[in-house]
Amino acid sequence: MRRGVAELPLHYGRAPRWLFTRMVKLAECIVEIIVDEYSVRGLLQRLSDPWFFQSLSCVLGYDWHSSGTTTVTCGALKEAIDLERHGVAVTGGKGRASTRAPREIEESAQKLGLPSLRVEELVYASRMAAKVDNALIQDGYQLYHHSFFFDEGGDWIVVQQGINAEERMARRYHWPPEHGSFVVEPQNAIICDKKHQVALDMTHRESGECRRTSVDLSRERPEKLRRMLSSLRPSHQRTLDDWAQEKPQERHYVSEVLYMPRNLNWKAMKKVYEFQPRDYEELVSLRGVGPATIRGLALITELVYGERPSWRDPVRYSFAFGGKDGVPFPVDRRAMDEAVEVLRNGIEETRLKREVKLRAIERLRRCVPPPRREKV
Repeated sequence: MRRGVAELPLHYGRAPRWLFTRMVKLAECIVEIIVDEYSVRGLLQRLSDPWFFQSLSCVLGYDWHSSGTTTVTCGALKEAIDLERHGVAVTGGKGRASTRAPREIEESAQKLGLPSLRVEELVYASRMAAKVDNALIQDGYQLYHHSFFFDEGGDWIVVQQGINAEERMARRYHWPPEHGSFVVEPQNAIICDKKHQVALDMTHRESGECRRTSVDLSRERPEKLRRMLSSLRPSHQRTLDDWAQEKPQERHYVSEVLYMPRNLNWKAMKKVYEFQPRDYEELVSLRGVGPATIRGLALITELVYGERPSWRDPVRYSFAFGGKDGVPFPVDRRAMDEAVEVLRNGIEETRLKREVKLRAIERLRRCVPPPRREKV
């Protein structure tokens, strides 16, 4: 499953109405051309690409480098994309609008005539995509924006954004139309310029044994988990919070543990025990199993059973082939040459006929009003 991330400075405020209205009109023209030339799936593939999405927001006239790039552009797309004409539904949004995604998915799916089983799958995908980026990958960003796009064939993508208030930053997550496992390395193209030193990533392959042991722990009686949690934090000893604040050279055992949650959701754990989940995806999909519970099970698994999760931030630098000064790593010349060859072949194979290009350019030109001439 390929996914991308863009990290953006947090900006407050709203887009002026005069700008947003024009963004919607221009977005409508661009969507019309893409669907006509590349089909609905082509539109979904492009919107799921963080580079295309960033470029689209710039073309529409919004700030090139702010958190509003995500929220305002998605808002404009939601108004510009017509379900009946384009065959694409846009649900969710920012803040409270994100919580309306399940209901909007059901309403739009009914208009598209999708079977009830497929509708349930779409609602599940929307909820799980949000849960993975908010709970399985604990990178310090709390989701506050969730846009779910899908078509009449049931293909879907997600564009969502989290906020880190302390660092005044936002991080955007993209989910593409091609989907594999929700819980095993769903990200393959996460890109941004900032990487945190410590972040819990329960989707990494290194976390495989930790995931399996977490499932085993969840099947145990909650009373046993309580005893384990107490044994790791007895009253006469320091807390893990204190321990984690020490300098690494002062510790007897160096680990990348973030911190032990103060308490697990014991009501949720009781329901999990009664349910007896078969695998990790089934465990984390249950209501009430949130970031604290996932982190608590992971820490107990590491400290009691020695099965460590990955504590590396899954985000990668936006440098594809390195930098000329060796930052963040030297240029990989062979990879760069191969990429050029692949792109060159792709361009030759997908080259549009001249008249088709001119027709697309002419349609786009009609969408943009001519500039007004100033009186001298």
